Amino acid sequence: MPDLRTGVGAARSLPIASWVAARGRCRHCGAAVSAFYPAIELAALGIALWAAAVIDDMALLWASCGLGWCLLALAAIDLRVGLLPDVLTLSLTAAGFGITALTDSPMLPWHLLGATLGYFLFAGVNVLYRRLRGRDGIGGGDAKLLAAAGAWLSWQGLPSVVLIAAVAGLAAALTLRLTGRALAADTRIAFGPGLCLGLWLVWMYGPLAPGR
Repeated sequence: MPDLRTGVGAARSLPIASWVAARGRCRHCGAAVSAFYPAIELAALGIALWAAAVIDDMALLWASCGLGWCLLALAAIDLRVGLLPDVLTLSLTAAGFGITALTDSPMLPWHLLGATLGYFLFAGVNVLYRRLRGRDGIGGGDAKLLAAAGAWLSWQGLPSVVLIAAVAGLAAALTLRLTGRALAADTRIAFGPGLCLGLWLVWMYGPLAPGR
């Protein structure tokens, strides 16, 4: 239990404060604890504040926070281990349908269409890429994540999500080049974080419009 008399134990049970209180080290063995963990906690707080600044409806605010936190987890996992877990992508898809059914039920068929198009778009691209190059180019997790985008945004939001993700991917590749890392045809660049960013931005502000 946290020692509330001194405040040290309480600090160790709180996000961000626990890392600061322990000076970035494990309190048991003294090993260094990566700043990645408080950075994720700060990002989660930033997502909540961002959503609160944009969305007035309380129910949609909580849904948006849940969406943002799930996308943050997916992006972090894909960056670290190159995986988009089904338990998150499929749950996100189901949640998108649920939110649509509760808030805008007449649009549910279009969101179902969006999820279907999103999945088969990337799955089809990967089949074609595999036939041409003999290896996967887009993972199955990316296809499921784009399906989740369709479930949340309807099919109209998919082009904007893909465009934002593509720009983010190009920026990541450019960053690698500028930092001196050699890029080859088989160099893996995680696409999931770009899709997460695209989904989040389109959910917050709507699809990109021509002429903007």
